[in-house]
Amino acid sequence: MSLTGPQKGAKSGKANGQIIFLHGYGADGADLLGLSDQLGAYLPNTRFLAPNAPERCINNPMGYQWFPIPWLDGSSEEMARAGQARAVEALNAYLDAQFAEVAPERTVIVGFSQGTMMALDVLPRRDTAVAGVVGFSGRLLAPEKLAAAARVRPPVLLVHGDADQMVPPSSLPEAADALVAAGFETYTHISKGMGHGIAPDGLGLCLQFAAQKLGVTLPQPSN
Repeated sequence: MSLTGPQKGAKSGKANGQIIFLHGYGADGADLLGLSDQLGAYLPNTRFLAPNAPERCINNPMGYQWFPIPWLDGSSEEMARAGQARAVEALNAYLDAQFAEVAPERTVIVGFSQGTMMALDVLPRRDTAVAGVVGFSGRLLAPEKLAAAARVRPPVLLVHGDADQMVPPSSLPEAADALVAAGFETYTHISKGMGHGIAPDGLGLCLQFAAQKLGVTLPQPSN
């Protein structure tokens, strides 16, 4: 199964870096690709890709899911595990193809919700680390397995709204504690009053993190 989805070329016409968005449950690649307008204004040599997850969403057939979520869609735990295994295989194949174009060291992965779960599960288990991982409103699956399973340790920024009713805000410190214990360079931020979404302050931190990891100097704010 090959992942496909929308993408946007570098504003300069020459990409020496890339940001890959991993969308949430029931959404699609276009849901996050819109962020490229704001990020791309400051990262002109960066291309943006947003693959659709491999399965149509059980709860929203217009959108996609990386794997079923039993408490949301009534699927079984076995279905969820099998779906996740398929998604991991598909995402790894997609990343292999994109890294043939732009190196992993010049790549930042930005996940939202279920996309964050995929990013934190897949990226540490690959052979080569990406420049960084940003996880919005997600959680770390099986945190007790991370330290033993991690082959590489890309730096991670976790952002969560303190009013998130879909993925509990407590998921952030749980993931951060496991990442730090496993030796990951880890940064966290809580967006005050934000629900299950991406607030302006979180997106600003994402830009700063991505720019730093891609070696881009951002303009200083005027006084």
